[in-house]
Amino acid sequence: MRETTAQPEAQPEPQPEPAEEKTIEELMEERRRKRAAILARHASGQSSVAASAPPLTPSGVVGEGVARISIKDGSVPPAGTTQRDSASPPPPNSGINDGFALAKEDEDKDEKGDTEEKAELVKAADYDPSLDRREDERRRFGVEDVPAAVKEEPMLVDDEGEEEVEVTDDEGEDVDDMFALDDDEEKPKKKKKVVRKKAAPTTLQAAATLMIDSAADPEGYYTVILGEYLEDGRYQVFSSLGKGMFANVVRARVLKEEDDSGGLVDVDGGKEGRDGLREVAIKIIRCQEPMYKAGLKEAHILQKLRILDLEDKKHVVKLERTFEHRGHLCLVFESLSMNLREVVKRFGKDVGLNIRAVRAYAHQLFLALSLLKKANVMHADIKPDNILVNEQKNLLKLCDLGSASDASENEVTPYLVSRFYRAPEIILGVPYDPSLDVWSVGCTLYELYTGKILFPGKSNAHMLLLMMEVKGRFNSKLLKRAKFADKYFDSLGNFVEAAEKDLGLGKEVVVNRVNLGNRGTRDLRSRVMGSSVGLREEEAKLVGSLVDLLEKCLVLDPGRRITPKEALNHAFIRG
Repeated sequence: MRETTAQPEAQPEPQPEPAEEKTIEELMEERRRKRAAILARHASGQSSVAASAPPLTPSGVVGEGVARISIKDGSVPPAGTTQRDSASPPPPNSGINDGFALAKEDEDKDEKGDTEEKAELVKAADYDPSLDRREDERRRFGVEDVPAAVKEEPMLVDDEGEEEVEVTDDEGEDVDDMFALDDDEEKPKKKKKVVRKKAAPTTLQAAATLMIDSAADPEGYYTVILGEYLEDGRYQVFSSLGKGMFANVVRARVLKEEDDSGGLVDVDGGKEGRDGLREVAIKIIRCQEPMYKAGLKEAHILQKLRILDLEDKKHVVKLERTFEHRGHLCLVFESLSMNLREVVKRFGKDVGLNIRAVRAYAHQLFLALSLLKKANVMHADIKPDNILVNEQKNLLKLCDLGSASDASENEVTPYLVSRFYRAPEIILGVPYDPSLDVWSVGCTLYELYTGKILFPGKSNAHMLLLMMEVKGRFNSKLLKRAKFADKYFDSLGNFVEAAEKDLGLGKEVVVNRVNLGNRGTRDLRSRVMGSSVGLREEEAKLVGSLVDLLEKCLVLDPGRRITPKEALNHAFIRG
């Protein structure tokens, strides 16, 4: 309603002139500002993910003393972060990790540059890795298919207490030691009988039976009770973080710490009370014998890696200690924030993350792989879900080594590693080595930058087809070494029709016979650069370097794949 005035001769109010139509550049700039404001609000509310955990600051090579992330150029860093002291010298490679935007500048890049068929895209943020968990578990831990890494030799005990054991010719000791390093060649074994007293059932034997403890559900997962105390009141559970194949994970506050004498003393949370206490993540292994043994093995591998990385510079999650609770093995880890799939979902849904964020994360992932290679360990399940970041999102840690093993334990199995990140040598039945993790990192980096899953195969056969569409045909030398090659290829190396079960839909998927050329039909460069329209020259060069790194990570022949050391010296990371 127009407000009246007391003036006798009111002039008619001038009509506003039609607004000038905004240019595309002005509209995009306006959308960028709105997006930056939304991201800033998200950043200010992220403390709820890891409520009172003290900020983890990177150390050593990667961003020492840095805890700064800018959501946009010129924006205010998230609450709780700190600025670098200008007087302190910057560490090596500080340009990579000092501060980087997580969000891409143009949220419409996906629509402008995406030249692929929409129906074949699988968005990284929407993928639920738990869909494949049960089928993978059945294949890996079924009665007829328990991997050698977690098998236990049967113990033969007769009625009079005679036990048949295997010993080496020269030492005469029991060699079934899961903690022994398997570096030497296996020595010939002989059997002898010894008489021993029958011992009471061990914790491992007790864990073999489900529902011994009412705290376990029918699948052996621990039933989490919020507020519950663990290990005689040392920890108190306050949230559940979910479950995986081997365990479920909870977040807990540390109520008691060890003093100098090794005794436990209560921890004072200060003015904040319990909210000021240190937090940890506790992995509670399922109450089943194969899982229990796998948990022991994971703890052993993590201890080995920690000894090789005492300064905590190599970006593998830190295991603090282990204990048992009601028949469940528990592994206590440092507390981190969200995983990389959640980061993509929050900051780069459908379009991926900023190229500088991908560069920093790639640097840290290859540092982690360099540590694994030094320890002769294969992670064997690298994917965004198994990579955690700190609260400031500038530091990541490789986690969940439940599938990890020594590089000498490469028993051929076509279902190792989550399917979308599974290297071709695993599917084909070629003896594998730590280069399988390089393939998984390549798939992960593509996903981080584009927001799409590179090889969303519905079965192993479908995975091979998608790989060849991007990378061309497999060479004949590799196929000759492959145990399962005849399942997918004819004598001329042509891909043949194959039917396999789709793990997600529970149906059989038929992949038809195709005759691909030596070069793929879907160039990796065009797929990556397609989501990079309109970049500044400097960023376009970075994206080009990323493509070159991905090409080297995703070589079909594992023997020609880039190594972690070579990747750390690549132009994408070193500049």
